[in-house]
Parts: sequence; structure tokens; C-alpha cells
Amino acid sequence: MSASVVPLITREVSGRLDRAREVGETAVELSLDLGRSLVSVQVDQGNWWTNNRKFPFLERCKERTIYYWDGQGFEPVSRFGGSLIKLVPTPWGPPTFEIDGIKMLPSEHVSPWEDAERKAALVKPAGKVILDTCGGLGYFASACLRASALKVLSFEKNPDVLWLRTLNPWSPGSAWSAHEASRLTLVEGDITDEIRGLPAASVQAILHDPPRFGIAGELYSQVFYDELARVLMPRGLMFHYTGRPNRLTSGRDVPAEVAHRLRAAGFTTALSGDGVLATKKRR
Repeated sequence: MSASVVPLITREVSGRLDRAREVGETAVELSLDLGRSLVSVQVDQGNWWTNNRKFPFLERCKERTIYYWDGQGFEPVSRFGGSLIKLVPTPWGPPTFEIDGIKMLPSEHVSPWEDAERKAALVKPAGKVILDTCGGLGYFASACLRASALKVLSFEKNPDVLWLRTLNPWSPGSAWSAHEASRLTLVEGDITDEIRGLPAASVQAILHDPPRFGIAGELYSQVFYDELARVLMPRGLMFHYTGRPNRLTSGRDVPAEVAHRLRAAGFTTALSGDGVLATKKRR
């Protein structure tokens, strides 16, 4: 962690610092950037410090919360602008995030970073222009660029989610090289509006990872799927994340509904894990 990086504290990190103080350790090695790197931290009874920057111990550190240094104290990485949006730690390192308590990225059985890599691989990103409809924390975009995508065009409408990205060391950001950064275009905007300005057949693959149907039903509509088909080149691939909503309690089979609408838009479809893999037909 460089001196310019904001230290991030989880309950695990806070507990390690507290134990060091209790037993009189003067130095510990731990991560202050959610597992991306390890640094040496000096400890005394009043404070801890690293890179010549001194910080106080947290008096209280909640589980499932990440804290950042705002210049005056440690505050949760969360915002409330109509919905409570927060960065949430995972046992894997890369965090997930929640909107009003609903987890947006899987993390129980797999790292959200590795999950994004697996899903991105389904659309074979190498050498392609990719449309990333709902950018979130940027894991899809990052996975595509690491897999040699030519360019990623990513949209995210929520400014609070974009703010989370500025603090998340696993999101695309300042650590990238100029070459990597030049291949990602991140637009703050609603993809249901922005897509109408994209030229026909202008992308070669699409990753569509919308919030659940009950939150953003417009991202599952026939009108929107028709637009996705319009901007995708013939034989282009799309992975549409649907999750695994409980059919017994909801009475709906969302993946089947999605596949039906995608076929009406001009795709062939196949269920793939927790989503639908679609290929645009040749006209």
C-alpha cells in the first residue's frame, strides 16, 4: 500500500491491531487494502502508523463493514442517497456491495473477482469491443481487459456506486497503466437511455449484470433486449446474469422468462450457471 492509498479497515484487521496492542507487539504485518498487499504497521498503546502516517484504533468495528480514513476519522464505506449503498468485505479479499441490504455480487462460495472472470470468459473477450451494461464495482470490465479485450464501454447510473469504486482497491482505478486505462470508457448514465445513442452492430460482446428484476425490471424488458440485439454484431455473444431467484416463493422462473424474451429479440439462448448465454442470430 502506497502512502497515497486510503487505509481500509475491516473487523479482522481491527481485531489484529487490538491484539497487537494488548500483548505489546510493536509491529505487525497486515493488509490495509482488502488483501491486495501486505504492509508493516507499527503499534503503540495510543495509535498505529504506517508510511509515516498515524491513525487511531477503532473503538467499535462492525462485522460486514469496511471503514476508510476520511482525514478526521474512520467512517463506513457507505452512502445513503435514497438507498443505503455500502461496500461489504468478503473472505476472499475483493469486496461485494449491497443496496438496501441486497447483495449485488456473489461471495458466499466464490470470490466476486473470480466469478466475474468466469462469466467474462463466456463471451470470449480477446480482441473484442465489449458493452458492460451495469458497471457496478468494475469487476466485469477488469476481467475483460485482463483477457485482452480491445475496449470496454461500461455504464453505471448510480453516483454512490461510482464513489464506492474510488475507495475499492479491486476496482479499475489509478493503479492501472495508461494503456489499460485507455481501453476502458466508464460513463455515468442509465444504460436504458444511453443505449439508444450507440450505433447498430457497434459491439462484439455484451455482459449484462442487472440488479434483480424487482429492483430494475426495465433491464429485463423486451424493449431493452431489442436494443441489446441492435447494438450487437451478428454472431456476437452476451452473458445475462439472472441469479437463482427462488421459484417456489416467487412463482416465477426468471431465467426462462429472460431466455424467452431474448429469443424474441433475435438470440439463440442456453442456460449457463446463474444466467443465460445468448448468441445473436445471423440475419
